[in-house]
Amino acid sequence: MGKGRGKGKHGVGTDSMPTPPDGGWGWFVVLGSFLLHVVADGIVYSFGVFYMEFLHYFKGGKGETAWVGSLVPGVTLLVGPVASALTNRYGCRAVTIVGAIVAAAGFILSLFAPNIYYLFFSFGVLSGLGFGLMYLPAIVSVSHYFEKKRSFATGIAVCGSGLGTFIFAPVSKLLVDEYTWKGAVLIEAGIILNCILCGALFRPLVVRHNNADKNYDAEKAKQGEKEKLMKKTTESNGVQHVNQEDDLPDVQKTGTKDTLAIPSKNMHSLNVENDSTKLFRSEGAINRITSNSLAASTSKQSITQQHSGPMYRKDIFYSGSLVNIPQYRSNPDLYVTSITSLPDVIPDDHDWCLFRCLGLSPEMRDAIRQMLDFSLLKDVIFLLFTISNICTSIGFNMPYIYLPDRAVEKGISETDATFLVSVIGIANTIGRVVFGWMADKPWVNRLMLYNTALFICGVATALSPLSDSYPFLVCYAAIFGAFIGVYVGLTSVVLVDLLGLAKLTNAFGLLLMFQGLATFIGPPIAGWLYDGTGSYDVSFYVAGTVVAISGAMLYSIPFVQKCLGHRPPQDLVEISVPEQEEMKTLSA
Repeated sequence: MGKGRGKGKHGVGTDSMPTPPDGGWGWFVVLGSFLLHVVADGIVYSFGVFYMEFLHYFKGGKGETAWVGSLVPGVTLLVGPVASALTNRYGCRAVTIVGAIVAAAGFILSLFAPNIYYLFFSFGVLSGLGFGLMYLPAIVSVSHYFEKKRSFATGIAVCGSGLGTFIFAPVSKLLVDEYTWKGAVLIEAGIILNCILCGALFRPLVVRHNNADKNYDAEKAKQGEKEKLMKKTTESNGVQHVNQEDDLPDVQKTGTKDTLAIPSKNMHSLNVENDSTKLFRSEGAINRITSNSLAASTSKQSITQQHSGPMYRKDIFYSGSLVNIPQYRSNPDLYVTSITSLPDVIPDDHDWCLFRCLGLSPEMRDAIRQMLDFSLLKDVIFLLFTISNICTSIGFNMPYIYLPDRAVEKGISETDATFLVSVIGIANTIGRVVFGWMADKPWVNRLMLYNTALFICGVATALSPLSDSYPFLVCYAAIFGAFIGVYVGLTSVVLVDLLGLAKLTNAFGLLLMFQGLATFIGPPIAGWLYDGTGSYDVSFYVAGTVVAISGAMLYSIPFVQKCLGHRPPQDLVEISVPEQEEMKTLSA
């Protein structure tokens, strides 16, 4: 296995965790993730085109019709923990392929919709589920292949989202004009099926243990020879040999440390021996302890080999450069060791009832348990960040869905109105690149950058009803698209700055769930406000204010940290000194 991989904090060998190559086939993985973002996000964020068609075809209210558009991204986010569990068990490739098939099936079933409520399930829930199964592996696969170049690789992959929005908004409009909305949906279902090829590029990293197995066999043979020698020596000195199977020290687990428990009768036997035999007896015990520890370690390594899914890396959702993490800069090998350890084993009778009923595999249980640990909500800082994300998610999809229809109502042509979504998309791509580059600079306060960008988005949205001229709306779309890229691109980075790397998976999983719930209700609320007032102005006022509040409230985090006495999180490497020495030896 890769040089420098040692043992985890539980004493578990991390040789079963593959070494990211930081290149090679990883660039094809980036390509697959990029194209998947182009297709999936491009189709989801261009829903505003279909929204106008659904309004005319089904004759429903704007509020209830908006449910179709809000269900797709809402379900996509809400199934994040489920997608992570499946990815940890079956890998990125299989989950992505299944997701593409499910999303395409949802689009195809939408062709038979007799009413708008049918679309809630087919276009909204089913397609959202498929996109959710595609979205998470697209992020995880890139992180699995890159460490040093992760920020650059992830940046390329997620830029596909903005580019896809830029492309699919006019393409969807062209398809609708040429083939009606049913023909456009069918063609886009075929495009989604091409994501199967993108998923096929997510080739899993393979771990080979031939050298490790040979080393273990050789070490085991040496220990056997030493035990035989000790047995002969002790018998020749008149010392009764202790039964190897019954009285050997047991390796017991206490908390997160491995300790040796020596049976009391062994201790009594040691006490009655004379000084000359104590030496041989002690050496024999030490040799047996070493052998037993080696066997226990190897047993755990075999467990680790069966539990080597990508979700066992604590930094799998971290999209920034790893050089920003002090532990990685000081010693990359020890850093890798600290974030690739097995979770604690929970007995079945203490595990979640749902896990026992469904018979989920350990990999799926571990992933869901990590992402849905609600005890993190006791952290005031995370609670503030969660409330902010809920507010942002309420207004996030508003411009994508309603801006084209609002422009058409003000006398702008449908083609020009659709182009406003394309402007959001291309500005989003530029914003992600620029703000991603800034976030990796040591002189940038990433929390302040994140807060300010959200605040600007909110203010721009709230002020957008001041004018209905087309140049003004193009300017608003560009500002919103550029600054809203921070919301997606820097979330994981800011979470690590606030909570530490050890809590990232847990925090990210909970955020996905709350973001999904907030996305459900955001667009329908705006539609109901239109139905009640006859204008989109109030909807944009409310959405913009909520997003601005989401950014402004995070300015209080440094003050709250100071009041609570919180220090910046430090993810210390939780391994013992002997293991550190072993790591140094392996690295040499």
